[in-house]
Amino acid sequence: MSVVLPISSLRRGACPTLDQPMPTGDGLLARIRIAGGRIDPVRLEQLAILASSFGNGMVEITSRGNLQMRGLTDAVVPAFARQVRQIVAVESGLVVETPPLAGDDPLEFTDPRALASAIRAFAAPFAGGFAPKATVVVDGNGQIGLEALKADLRLVAVAADRWLVSAGTTLLGTTTQPLDCARIVLSALLALGPDARATQFDLPGLLLTLGDRMEPSAPVHQPITSPVGRFSLRSGSATGLALPFGALPWESLAALADGAWRFGIGEFRLGPQHSLLAINADESLLEEVAAIGFITDPRDPRLQVSACIGNRGCAAGHVDARAVASRLALTLPPHSTLHVSGCAKGCAHPAAADITLVGEPNGYGLVFGGKAGDTPRAVLRADQLATALVAGRG
Repeated sequence: MSVVLPISSLRRGACPTLDQPMPTGDGLLARIRIAGGRIDPVRLEQLAILASSFGNGMVEITSRGNLQMRGLTDAVVPAFARQVRQIVAVESGLVVETPPLAGDDPLEFTDPRALASAIRAFAAPFAGGFAPKATVVVDGNGQIGLEALKADLRLVAVAADRWLVSAGTTLLGTTTQPLDCARIVLSALLALGPDARATQFDLPGLLLTLGDRMEPSAPVHQPITSPVGRFSLRSGSATGLALPFGALPWESLAALADGAWRFGIGEFRLGPQHSLLAINADESLLEEVAAIGFITDPRDPRLQVSACIGNRGCAAGHVDARAVASRLALTLPPHSTLHVSGCAKGCAHPAAADITLVGEPNGYGLVFGGKAGDTPRAVLRADQLATALVAGRG
């Protein structure tokens, strides 16, 4: 298959999009940023069917809550993109994320969506000036936060009118003028060029520019809460499900959507950590969707494990990462995290994990407390992996 992509998709750190999918070992991978992250059951079923009609039938939800479909060819991309847009509104430009329960969460300090919308409007004319992975997080600090997601600019509500502001991993302080601060930070990012990230900021200069808009502050700890489980809303509830290692066949998504009316579900929301939240679902939903492959229990050990598609769908993969991850999940020590990566790129989990197994031509590289790209402590055979997890406990 011959795939010719625009130059913009070949930029360092480029991300797949609906119109510019990324070549992988099983064809092209398209990412769909559904506007607002909300979708009704009819449209969810329609998208699932498209995954079968145009791709290889695998549907993924990313760690950031975007929909992905695999196995496309360059010949079908225009028709596929056109049909997707006929079903849902698709976002483009700078990524500005809010939690899936935003606006309905009784525990959030404030609804972050208005601020997020204003930031999108500011950034829209400069969409091509930001790095493909540049991200803004606007978090009302409720039940499901986005602390686990990397961001170039992060605004977290700490009171109804006060926001904690961070650039990359650096806390800048608190402000009551979050939109002004966001404009300043994003303008500084634009000035650095279209490949710049927050790690390149001149922080003293940035703080000087922010001036009296920013006040010093101690960090505010946000616990990383699993989106799987039952959550109370201002009106009703949300039931969080997850896709094992972020992927399921299209039939599972279609079955969930097709049966939604029986459980009182009128809306689904895409969430972080490969999750899908069913709004106002009857509790009887859980048993049925567990049978078709969804994770329904926040204690499920697979939620502690990250895994890419590996050699089942990536030319760079040396191992079937998801099969290995599924086999090892039950042996993972409690409260530990495991990352199984098909290669040293570590796409499924760029951060460090307690234990990382990296596919290599001659086995599995073992890394404790690091990333897939780190130098492995040892290279293991397949029959040594379970023992390595027990050793990682110490």
